[in-house]
Amino acid sequence: MQDNSELIARAQAWLAEDPDPETREELAKLIDAEDTAELTARFAGTLQFGTAGLRGELGAGPMRMNRSVVIRAAAGLAAYLKAKGQADGLVVVGYDARHKSADFARDTAAVMTGAGLRAAVLPRPLPTPVLAFAIRHLGAVAGVEVTASHNPPRDNGYKVYLGDGSQIVPPADAEIAAEIAAVASLHDVPRPESGWEILGEDVLEAYLARTDAVLAPESPRTARVVYTAMHGVGKETLLAAFDRAGFPAPALVAEQAEPDPDFPTVAFPNPEEPGAMDLAFATAARTTPAPDLIIANDPDADRCAAAVKVGPGDDDWRMLRGDEVGALLAAHLVQRGARGTFAESIVSSSLLGRIAEKAGLPYEETLTGFKWIARVDGLRYGYEEALGYCVDPEGVRDKDGITAALLLTELASELKEQGRTFLDLLDDLALEHGLHATDQLSVRVEDLSLIADAMRRLREQPPTELAGLPVTKAEDLTRGTDTLPPTDGLRYTLDGARVIVRPSGTEPKLKCYLEVVVPVAARADLPAARARATDLLAAIKRDLSAAAGI
Repeated sequence: MQDNSELIARAQAWLAEDPDPETREELAKLIDAEDTAELTARFAGTLQFGTAGLRGELGAGPMRMNRSVVIRAAAGLAAYLKAKGQADGLVVVGYDARHKSADFARDTAAVMTGAGLRAAVLPRPLPTPVLAFAIRHLGAVAGVEVTASHNPPRDNGYKVYLGDGSQIVPPADAEIAAEIAAVASLHDVPRPESGWEILGEDVLEAYLARTDAVLAPESPRTARVVYTAMHGVGKETLLAAFDRAGFPAPALVAEQAEPDPDFPTVAFPNPEEPGAMDLAFATAARTTPAPDLIIANDPDADRCAAAVKVGPGDDDWRMLRGDEVGALLAAHLVQRGARGTFAESIVSSSLLGRIAEKAGLPYEETLTGFKWIARVDGLRYGYEEALGYCVDPEGVRDKDGITAALLLTELASELKEQGRTFLDLLDDLALEHGLHATDQLSVRVEDLSLIADAMRRLREQPPTELAGLPVTKAEDLTRGTDTLPPTDGLRYTLDGARVIVRPSGTEPKLKCYLEVVVPVAARADLPAARARATDLLAAIKRDLSAAAGI
């Protein structure tokens, strides 16, 4: 453990290089106050660059997100690209509306320019899928998106894509991290005041022209939508896409329509979090004519959530699970005659595999994250249970909450013409393939050692049964499988169920993904099957909590 004089010296050295007046002032106060506890937290190491790039709390010091950390990351990325023979390549930079995002984007462009690469910055805060599209559209060698997605307001992040338009995977992450670590001093990193390009609206226009292609020509466009941007950057792009497609203009959740980095109406700006959709439900209750669907994007609009009416009352709306939306979109694409590979991550519902098999389509399972899904050969459709859907992989090799919203609204329109709803289609899928019900046990911690303890406990004493169902196969995914590279996770196969446990890659959470499959013989059996599934999921959750000690 470093003594106080060494700690203060490290902080003073960091302060001398910090280009940001705000974080300089913040750090100077901590040094003057000799706040060793806070300084130790900020100088305990460095924010680690991995396959999710960087993500962390804003503030001064190497364990926080700030301009110094971003400049080092950009310099490391530039060195990596030059080492790969791409010294004259183009790097596209996008950013959301969070605190410091515009600063981090500008610093990145300056570092790339100073390193001899060409840099281009999107014209304003725009959805992450626009950046992912722009990389391929402009023939860039890499892209950077400054965003913390749906993390809390105090966070920001730095997501890196390579020239294929998909996020980095090993070994690129480790190679970039090594180049970042090799940056001795910020004074060694040239940062000119100009020389990069600010892109025009034509990039966004090209993206919007591409969104039209996800819809079938002449399909009905009648469904009415209530939409929330969750205080993020999705509104203008989504409204433009809906207008081009000929859908009725969505009714907006006014309180959440404009970008606001403080996210004042939600505890967490994630449609999955409790209470995040309450204002959308309230807006739907007072909207006339009554909406057919509620759609939400997360703050950088790469995710898409949907809610449907489940009863006659104004409050009778239900958020669909990501797995339900994933199955609905898959069924819609199959019905439209889509060809190509359907793919999902291991934590998503096995229903997609059943749908693909019945349709005679190739199917692949990948590790968690779109960085893996996007790399599947011949990909036609990919999804992940955390509200991520890739419906146009030729345009955007990543999840895209705008095109997913369009496709969902097209499906809602088709069903509306038939006097049917999403719930009717989900019933059809349960009858055809069995009722696939999923749930998640997610534990947020302050102390990351609790996650390591839980994983160790499960490895040393794996459960032999959960909810009375015998565990027929227990896999430690750190060893890899025949089809998957190694990852920090555990998978339990049960008789009629499946459980996966893994640490979150982007938040201080332990995540446990549960699925049960209940056979259904007739439509009249669906209520009993759902009740059975609910009971099983609750019992698995209880037994798994006990086994993990959480």
